[in-house]
Amino acid sequence: MNPDGQPGHIDQIKQTNIGVVYRLIDQFGPVSRIELSKKAQLAPASITKIVRELLQANLVQETEFQDPGSRGRPAIGLMLDTEAWHYLSARISLGFITLGLRDLSSKLVVEDVLPLPAEAELPLLDRILSEIDQFFIRYQNKLERLTAIAITLPGMINARAGIVHRMPFYSDVNEMPLGSTLGAHTGLPVFVQHDIGAWTMAEALYGASRGCKNVIQVVIDHNVGAGVITGGRVLHAGSSSVVEIGHTQVDPYGKRCYCGNHGCLETVASINNILDLVRQRLSTATGSRLQGIPLTVEALCDAANQGDQLARDVIVSVGHSVGRILAIMVNLFNPEKVLIGSPLNSAKEILHPAIMSCIQQQSLPSYSENIKLEPTEFYNKGTMPGAALVKDALYNGSLLITLLQG
Repeated sequence: MNPDGQPGHIDQIKQTNIGVVYRLIDQFGPVSRIELSKKAQLAPASITKIVRELLQANLVQETEFQDPGSRGRPAIGLMLDTEAWHYLSARISLGFITLGLRDLSSKLVVEDVLPLPAEAELPLLDRILSEIDQFFIRYQNKLERLTAIAITLPGMINARAGIVHRMPFYSDVNEMPLGSTLGAHTGLPVFVQHDIGAWTMAEALYGASRGCKNVIQVVIDHNVGAGVITGGRVLHAGSSSVVEIGHTQVDPYGKRCYCGNHGCLETVASINNILDLVRQRLSTATGSRLQGIPLTVEALCDAANQGDQLARDVIVSVGHSVGRILAIMVNLFNPEKVLIGSPLNSAKEILHPAIMSCIQQQSLPSYSENIKLEPTEFYNKGTMPGAALVKDALYNGSLLITLLQG
C-alpha cells in the first residue's frame, strides 16, 4: 500500500478485476467461467483465481444451469451468495433517522424510522451512534455477517474523509467526523455520502436512469441539489458526488442560507422555503383553496392541480428558478435525460413544463431538443440510496478486498 492509504498499482488492478467479475456474476449469473472470461476480457487463469477466492469467502456459489439452446448436460455456473452477508444502511433527514438492515443483494431485512430532533441535549454524532447501537441490539437475532455501514445525509460533506462540514436543520454540526468515529466505534468500513449523490447512484443502478450514459438528476426537497451521470459514471463519485446547485446564488439580496451565503437556490426552492413563501402570499391573497387549511406540500400540489392560481404560480416560479440553473448544466453535460426527484412531482404537469421551458429557451437547441424530462423512480425510499453506496463499493472492488481479507 502507498503511504497515503491508496492501493498501489498491482493492488488496484486486483481490486478492479475482482469488482468487474463480481458485477458480471451479479448481472448475468448463473454464468459459466468461460462466458465470464469473455465478458470480463480477462484470461481464464485470472478468472479461475478470482473465482476461487470468492468461493472460499462464500461470496459466490456454484450452481447447475442449462445454457439456452443446449440439450446436453447442465453447465456449472456462478451466482452470488448474498443472504448471509448483511450491512446497515442509514439515512438522516429532517427530524428523522432511517436505519435498514439489508443483505448484499440489496434486499431489505428490517427497517426502522426513528425521531432525530434538530435540537437536543446531546450532540448529533452521539445520538447517531446511540440509535445505531440500539438498532443492532433490537435485531441481533437477524444479524449474520455484518460487512459495512452506509449513511446518507444532506449538507456540505467530504465523502472521502467521512466529514460533515455543515448540515441544514442540525445547527450543532461543525466538521463532524462521522465516518472515522462510526468506523472506530463498530470496526466496520463506513461509507458516507450526500443523500442526493447516493440517490443518483440508486437511480443509475436500480431506477429511472438505469442503462443511461448521461443524466442530470435534480432533487427539490428539504434541500436542493443535483447529481450528474456522465459517460455512465456518477460525477465525482469518490468525493461528494453532488453538484451544489442549491448553493448557487439566484438573489444576492435574498435570505441567508446555512452555507453562509445569501439568496441561494435552496432558499427559494426548498420545500420549507416554498411553504414560507405561500404563507406570506396567503396573508394578502383571497380566494385561494389553501386558506384556512394545514399547509403542506401535498396540499399545495392538490390545490395547484385543481387550478388554484396562487399554488400554480408558486410551483411555476420554482420550476423557472430550477430550470434556469438546469439550462446551464445542460450546456455543460449534454444529457439524454433529466430526472426530477421531488414531492412537487405530484403536480408534475405544472412543474415539469416550467422547468422544460427554461431548458429549451436558454440552452443550445442541439442539446435540449431531444431531452427527456421524467420523475425519479424512487422518492423517499428509506435506505435505498445507502444500498447503492454498498453496491458501488462491491462493483469497484474496494469492499470485496476488505471482505476477502477477513
